[in-house]
Amino acid sequence: MSDIDLRAFVILDSLQPQFASFQATISKGYLPRVGQASLFVEIAPGMEVNRITDVALKSTDVTPGMQIVERHFGMLEVHSDSQAQVRQAGAAILDALDLDEGDRMKPRVVSNQVVRHLADTQTMLVNRMRHGNMILSGQTLFVLECEPAAYAALAANEAEKAADINILEVRAVGSFGRVYIGGEEEDVEVAQAAATQAIEGLTGRTK
Repeated sequence: MSDIDLRAFVILDSLQPQFASFQATISKGYLPRVGQASLFVEIAPGMEVNRITDVALKSTDVTPGMQIVERHFGMLEVHSDSQAQVRQAGAAILDALDLDEGDRMKPRVVSNQVVRHLADTQTMLVNRMRHGNMILSGQTLFVLECEPAAYAALAANEAEKAADINILEVRAVGSFGRVYIGGEEEDVEVAQAAATQAIEGLTGRTK
């Protein structure tokens, strides 16, 4: 049995326009494009992410967008026009770690909040911390917090598929992941359901 903790392992089949642009804004690697497939892997200890990046790049034709190494956790994102290449990269990583997809942690929603009709002073606070679109006075804010953090990427991408919303911020690194979404109330409620369902629908081991 591997001594690596596979915290998160998820493939996004098609990056949506806002989420792809958001990733391009925060990425320090190669920038993803709309419609590409993407793989997010989170492991512990963090230093091992260097090894799985090496495995993915040498065995497939994928491009790395993010490699983040923290003391406890490490996160890798790779993407490609070919979903098959992304899936092959994931298989190569699992093989190198002597793990199966079922060995990943089953994600859980830690917090799920909707704040309706925001005051303009609160939107100012939110807009100062976001890397994506802005939220406007009177609009509705949805914040989802999940564990492990990398699954926040899935939640944001699926929310955008389902509803006409604005992605404000996605934090997919650290102890917990967070997604901030804004828009009209009815659209945000649809996005909330889609994001929550995406997280809760994944299989995996419990702690």
